[in-house]
Amino acid sequence: MPRVAVTELKLGEFRNYAGLSVATDGRHVVLAGENGAGKTNVLEALSLLSPGRGLRRARLDEMARLGSPGAWTVFARLDGPDGAIRIGTGSEARGDEEALVRRVRIDGEPARSADDLLDHVRVLWLTPAMDGLFTGPAAERRRFLDRLVLALSPAHGAHVSAFEKAMRGRNRLLEDDRLDLDWLEAIEAQMAELGVAISLSRVETVACLERLIAATRADAPFPHAELALEGEIEALVAAGGPAADAEDVYRARLRDGRRRDKAAGRTLDGPHRADLVVHHGPKAMPAHLSSTGEQKALLLGLVLAHARLVGETCGRAPLLLLDEVAAHLDPRRRAELFDVVEALGSQCWMTGTDASAFAALGERAELFEVTGGAVRRGGPAA
Repeated sequence: MPRVAVTELKLGEFRNYAGLSVATDGRHVVLAGENGAGKTNVLEALSLLSPGRGLRRARLDEMARLGSPGAWTVFARLDGPDGAIRIGTGSEARGDEEALVRRVRIDGEPARSADDLLDHVRVLWLTPAMDGLFTGPAAERRRFLDRLVLALSPAHGAHVSAFEKAMRGRNRLLEDDRLDLDWLEAIEAQMAELGVAISLSRVETVACLERLIAATRADAPFPHAELALEGEIEALVAAGGPAADAEDVYRARLRDGRRRDKAAGRTLDGPHRADLVVHHGPKAMPAHLSSTGEQKALLLGLVLAHARLVGETCGRAPLLLLDEVAAHLDPRRRAELFDVVEALGSQCWMTGTDASAFAALGERAELFEVTGGAVRRGGPAA
């Protein structure tokens, strides 16, 4: 499968890096160093090669180095099936306003939006902050699912943003005693169209993942996940039938629920209420009831399955970011993980406090040592 690799990364005034320049030869990359050295900051910069707010979901001003003027830059050179691509992104003030906006340039030309990045690279990640995914609120699982969908359907992010904006407009209208019914009906029609599109993309992604997991679970080193979507709109879409019919049903629910939603102060029906339900397949047990170790292994297996699906669907392997992934695996599981990553065809950037945890990678990876605000080559990951 065609490989997309970051061969050069430069940071300016980003997190704890006043300036950073790293060159790689396209192999996997291991970033080793003490906690707080800045390893995850490098992964966060790489995650900004995709649309959205990166793996920490931080505000633009939070990404700037303390004491800097406030603007930051990330530059990467990618080598892939399209040849060498130069991507730059960063923050800048919008006119005379203090608010920052994100800019993206591809081969020196301004991108129409950050979604254009998906034409060149898909970036997937797993971080320790995701360890509580199965026991946390449904909103976190929806956000996780939407990242999975976005890697396969570039329009999904815009649909979710537009739906949320329309929903906020509807909520404000419902608060108004002098209700504009024509405007309200127009907003609800927009919400119905977007809501069904969002739900359809989610249902299709989950179905594709389920099929891939079923086909490959016999050879997978990690426990397989069984997935389901809970939500009225998702159930309606999954039942089949024309999208227009589903839109009519959802629009009627919004109309009939106006009084209830006004009393609640929010919209109670829609894709924003859906939940991704995960079971530990081998044990036929809800993921949230599994042990901490089982949940981590289950999540890792799910992310790797999604990476394989992205590669097969898009025709190129995604860039994979794994933060502190080896710390909770025994040597056998670590070796199995590295073999799976190699088989995916992805370039993988990994972090850890102990370089020896990556010994099984051998010459398949480059090792970089990270200290406060500096990254230097340390030889092969062995």
